[in-house]
Amino acid sequence: MARQGVLSRGLVLLSGVALLRSFFGSETFVGQGRGTTGPQCRITVLRHAAEGDSLPSIHLDEDKPGEGVNVAELFKGKKGVLFAVPGAFTPTCSEQHLPGYIEKAEDLKAAGAEVVACVSVNDAFVMKAWGEQQKVEGKVRMLADAKCELTKALGMELDASAKLGNIRSERYAMIIDDG
Repeated sequence: MARQGVLSRGLVLLSGVALLRSFFGSETFVGQGRGTTGPQCRITVLRHAAEGDSLPSIHLDEDKPGEGVNVAELFKGKKGVLFAVPGAFTPTCSEQHLPGYIEKAEDLKAAGAEVVACVSVNDAFVMKAWGEQQKVEGKVRMLADAKCELTKALGMELDASAKLGNIRSERYAMIIDDG
Protein backbone atom coordinates (compact mmCIF):
# COMPACT_ATOMS: atom_id res chain seq x y z
CA MET A 1 0.00 0.00 0.00
CA ALA A 2 1.35 3.40 -0.91
CA ARG A 3 2.23 5.68 1.95
CA GLN A 4 0.71 8.62 0.08
CA GLY A 5 -2.66 9.48 1.59
CA VAL A 6 -2.08 7.38 4.69
CA LEU A 7 -1.83 9.93 7.50
CA SER A 8 -3.73 12.96 8.66
CA ARG A 9 -4.75 15.60 6.15
CA GLY A 10 -3.26 18.23 8.42
CA LEU A 11 -0.46 16.18 9.89
CA VAL A 12 2.09 18.66 11.03
CA LEU A 13 5.26 16.65 11.39
CA LEU A 14 7.68 19.49 11.95
CA SER A 15 5.64 21.16 14.64
CA GLY A 16 4.79 17.70 15.98
CA VAL A 17 8.45 16.92 16.38
CA ALA A 18 8.94 20.27 18.11
CA LEU A 19 5.96 19.61 20.40
CA LEU A 20 7.18 16.15 21.35
CA ARG A 21 10.73 17.45 21.79
CA SER A 22 9.43 20.17 24.12
CA PHE A 23 7.57 17.62 26.26
CA PHE A 24 10.05 14.75 26.21
CA GLY A 25 13.36 16.50 25.42
CA SER A 26 13.88 14.83 22.04
CA GLU A 27 12.03 13.40 19.08
CA THR A 28 13.69 10.09 19.92
CA PHE A 29 12.97 8.45 23.26
CA VAL A 30 15.09 5.63 24.67
CA GLY A 31 13.91 3.30 27.41
CA GLN A 32 15.59 0.64 29.46
CA GLY A 33 14.18 -2.68 30.54
CA ARG A 34 14.35 -3.88 34.12
CA GLY A 35 17.84 -4.66 35.37
CA THR A 36 19.61 -3.47 32.21
CA THR A 37 22.30 -0.88 31.83
CA GLY A 38 21.89 -0.05 28.13
CA PRO A 39 18.94 1.05 26.01
CA GLN A 40 16.47 -1.71 25.22
CA CYS A 41 14.37 0.15 22.72
CA ARG A 42 13.95 3.42 20.95
CA ILE A 43 10.89 5.41 19.89
CA THR A 44 11.42 7.62 16.89
CA VAL A 45 8.86 10.13 15.72
CA LEU A 46 7.19 8.82 12.58
CA ARG A 47 8.83 10.25 9.49
CA HIS A 48 7.20 8.05 6.85
CA ALA A 49 4.26 10.41 6.54
CA ALA A 50 4.08 13.67 4.75
CA GLU A 51 2.07 16.72 5.65
CA GLY A 52 -1.27 16.48 3.93
CA ASP A 53 -1.62 12.69 4.12
CA SER A 54 -4.86 11.23 5.53
CA LEU A 55 -5.37 8.67 8.27
CA PRO A 56 -6.74 5.38 6.93
CA SER A 57 -10.37 4.61 7.68
CA ILE A 58 -9.83 1.58 9.92
CA HIS A 59 -11.83 0.32 12.90
CA LEU A 60 -9.89 -0.18 16.14
CA ASP A 61 -11.39 -1.94 19.15
CA GLU A 62 -11.76 -0.14 22.47
CA ASP A 63 -12.82 -1.92 25.69
CA LYS A 64 -14.02 -5.12 23.96
CA PRO A 65 -13.97 -6.71 20.50
CA GLY A 66 -16.37 -5.12 18.03
CA GLU A 67 -16.73 -1.95 20.09
CA GLY A 68 -14.49 0.89 19.19
CA VAL A 69 -13.80 3.67 16.78
CA ASN A 70 -12.79 4.38 13.24
CA VAL A 71 -9.39 6.02 13.69
CA ALA A 72 -9.99 8.55 10.88
CA GLU A 73 -13.33 9.54 12.46
CA LEU A 74 -11.78 9.77 15.94
CA PHE A 75 -9.46 12.54 14.76
CA LYS A 76 -11.83 14.18 12.24
CA GLY A 77 -12.02 17.89 13.01
CA LYS A 78 -9.69 17.47 15.99
CA LYS A 79 -6.07 17.85 16.95
CA GLY A 80 -4.37 15.03 18.77
CA VAL A 81 -1.56 12.59 19.33
CA LEU A 82 -1.60 9.00 18.14
CA PHE A 83 1.23 6.81 19.38
CA ALA A 84 1.95 3.10 19.16
CA VAL A 85 3.88 0.59 21.22
CA PRO A 86 4.81 -3.04 20.47
CA GLY A 87 2.92 -4.55 23.37
CA ALA A 88 0.72 -3.91 26.36
CA PHE A 89 2.23 -4.92 29.70
CA THR A 90 5.74 -5.20 28.25
CA PRO A 91 8.32 -3.76 30.67
CA THR A 92 9.58 -0.76 28.71
CA CYS A 93 6.16 0.17 27.32
CA SER A 94 4.66 -0.04 30.83
CA GLU A 95 7.50 1.70 32.66
CA GLN A 96 8.59 4.36 30.16
CA HIS A 97 6.39 4.95 27.13
CA LEU A 98 2.76 4.96 28.21
CA PRO A 99 3.52 6.66 31.57
CA GLY A 100 5.15 9.58 29.75
CA TYR A 101 1.92 10.33 27.87
CA ILE A 102 -0.15 9.89 31.02
CA GLU A 103 2.09 12.31 32.92
CA LYS A 104 2.03 14.84 30.07
CA ALA A 105 -1.68 14.48 29.23
CA GLU A 106 -2.64 17.85 30.71
CA ASP A 107 0.28 19.56 28.95
CA LEU A 108 -0.75 17.98 25.65
CA LYS A 109 -4.35 19.14 26.17
CA ALA A 110 -3.13 22.64 27.03
CA ALA A 111 -1.15 22.61 23.77
CA GLY A 112 -4.36 21.84 21.86
CA ALA A 113 -4.55 18.03 21.76
CA GLU A 114 -8.19 17.00 21.98
CA VAL A 115 -7.40 13.29 21.65
CA VAL A 116 -4.42 11.31 22.92
CA ALA A 117 -4.58 7.67 21.87
CA CYS A 118 -2.32 4.65 22.29
CA VAL A 119 -2.41 1.83 19.73
CA SER A 120 -0.95 -1.65 20.11
CA VAL A 121 -1.34 -4.93 18.26
CA ASN A 122 -3.15 -6.57 21.17
CA ASP A 123 -6.77 -7.51 21.76
CA ALA A 124 -9.25 -5.08 23.29
CA PHE A 125 -9.42 -6.92 26.63
CA VAL A 126 -5.66 -6.65 27.08
CA MET A 127 -5.61 -2.96 26.15
CA LYS A 128 -8.49 -2.24 28.54
CA ALA A 129 -6.77 -4.09 31.41
CA TRP A 130 -3.46 -2.34 30.69
CA GLY A 131 -5.23 1.04 30.68
CA GLU A 132 -6.89 0.29 34.01
CA GLN A 133 -3.57 -0.83 35.52
CA GLN A 134 -1.85 2.34 34.24
CA LYS A 135 -4.77 4.63 35.29
CA VAL A 136 -5.26 6.22 31.86
CA GLU A 137 -8.93 7.15 32.26
CA GLY A 138 -9.59 10.65 30.93
CA LYS A 139 -6.00 10.94 29.71
CA VAL A 140 -5.18 8.37 27.03
CA ARG A 141 -7.53 6.27 24.91
CA MET A 142 -6.42 2.65 24.59
CA LEU A 143 -7.03 1.27 21.10
CA ALA A 144 -6.49 -2.32 20.03
CA ASP A 145 -5.24 -3.03 16.50
CA ALA A 146 -5.99 -6.73 16.98
CA LYS A 147 -5.85 -7.56 13.27
CA CYS A 148 -2.78 -5.38 12.67
CA GLU A 149 -4.73 -3.43 10.03
CA LEU A 150 -3.74 0.11 11.03
CA THR A 151 -0.16 -0.96 11.64
CA LYS A 152 0.06 -2.49 8.15
CA ALA A 153 -1.68 0.48 6.51
CA LEU A 154 0.92 2.78 8.04
CA GLY A 155 3.79 0.47 7.09
CA MET A 156 4.88 0.20 10.72
CA GLU A 157 4.99 -3.60 11.18
CA LEU A 158 7.61 -5.00 13.51
CA ASP A 159 8.40 -8.70 13.31
CA ALA A 160 8.49 -9.51 17.02
CA SER A 161 7.80 -13.21 16.48
CA ALA A 162 10.90 -14.30 18.37
CA LYS A 163 10.02 -12.39 21.56
CA LEU A 164 6.30 -11.63 21.43
CA GLY A 165 5.02 -14.35 19.11
CA ASN A 166 3.69 -12.31 16.19
CA ILE A 167 3.88 -9.16 14.10
CA ARG A 168 3.55 -6.05 16.27
CA SER A 169 3.80 -2.30 15.71
CA GLU A 170 6.95 -0.25 15.69
CA ARG A 171 6.94 2.55 18.24
CA TYR A 172 5.85 5.82 16.67
CA ALA A 173 4.13 9.05 17.53
CA MET A 174 2.29 11.45 15.29
CA ILE A 175 0.60 14.78 15.73
CA ILE A 176 -2.69 14.89 13.88
CA ASP A 177 -4.66 17.93 12.85
CA ASP A 178 -8.10 17.04 11.40
CA GLY A 179 -7.58 13.33 10.71
